[in-house]
Amino acid sequence: MRYPSRRDLLRSAAALPLLYAAPLRAAPPPATAITPDLIAAAKKEGQVVWYTSADLQLAERIGKSFEQVYPGVAVRVERAGAERIFTRVGQEYAAGIRKVDTSSTGDPTMFQMWKSQGLLAPYLPEELAKNYPSQDRDGDATYAVSRSTLCIIAYNTTLVKPGDAPKSFADLLDPKWAGRLVKAHPSYSGTIITSTYQMVRVIGWPYFEKLAKQKVMQVQSATDTPKKVVLGERPVMIDGNEYNVLSAKESGKPIEPVYAPEGSPVILNPSAIFTGAPHPNAARLFHSWLFSPEAQQIFVEVGGMRSLHRAIKDPPGRRPLADIKLMNVEPDAMLGYVDDIKRRYSEIFGV
Repeated sequence: MRYPSRRDLLRSAAALPLLYAAPLRAAPPPATAITPDLIAAAKKEGQVVWYTSADLQLAERIGKSFEQVYPGVAVRVERAGAERIFTRVGQEYAAGIRKVDTSSTGDPTMFQMWKSQGLLAPYLPEELAKNYPSQDRDGDATYAVSRSTLCIIAYNTTLVKPGDAPKSFADLLDPKWAGRLVKAHPSYSGTIITSTYQMVRVIGWPYFEKLAKQKVMQVQSATDTPKKVVLGERPVMIDGNEYNVLSAKESGKPIEPVYAPEGSPVILNPSAIFTGAPHPNAARLFHSWLFSPEAQQIFVEVGGMRSLHRAIKDPPGRRPLADIKLMNVEPDAMLGYVDDIKRRYSEIFGV
């Protein structure tokens, strides 16, 4: 799992055409509604290419639902880990390839860097302007949080009794969990690079050094760890997407979420349109639809996500965010530490 570093990609960005120098803006563009003209132009283009780190099943459900609302515009879902998406976009733009229209991942620092390179097109959907907190989009409306989740502990309810289950991150250091834990890797997953940063700030690197002695199974994605728990390959996951856990639990799978008293990392998933989008109108239509109540309802009810839309409520039975201790997000501060987090994590776990 070796990828070019953020520093490497920033250096290579200097070779991008001057067209992609980040513009200075004093204010976001005016809010834009979905109009018949936009729909017609999107249908003429015929498709939108969406790079996303969302679980493939959820991403395809979102794509199919969009296609039902706007027949004639196909959604091409390209699913990968956030770090791989970041690398791919950098390589494509450096080579003059324009393939991606819009992207959504769990690593906000990617969008900060794309914006600094001038790769993102400012666009403010009317629904976003009306029904979302303004602090959850950047000042130029080049990207905005389209969904959010937490990164949590979970356990297999068939293999672990509730009274024996870990209740905190500290509990995972108990020798009884040696060889029984699974964890995702920050060199692949945007969710895990974000959660690792937050955990380091709250409980420190010494915790990870102790955790590495627990013979932890390492997988790539934050979507993989819940699957390993459900299958019983490991009874407990150290980290993973809350939305996968909730979706699996509500469909009858043997998995239970754990919200640690140290705090649960918050994962914001921004979305954005690219300046070089080959299907710009379809990109704007799809980007607008991601913030619609219909799409947000799918993210929440089917996908187990958390929505920032004012009209969307969590389904009954889920723990409200107000009752969960959360870790700080601070994506601006995280940007300078991404490569160091990956390096130190790999040194500690030997992977």
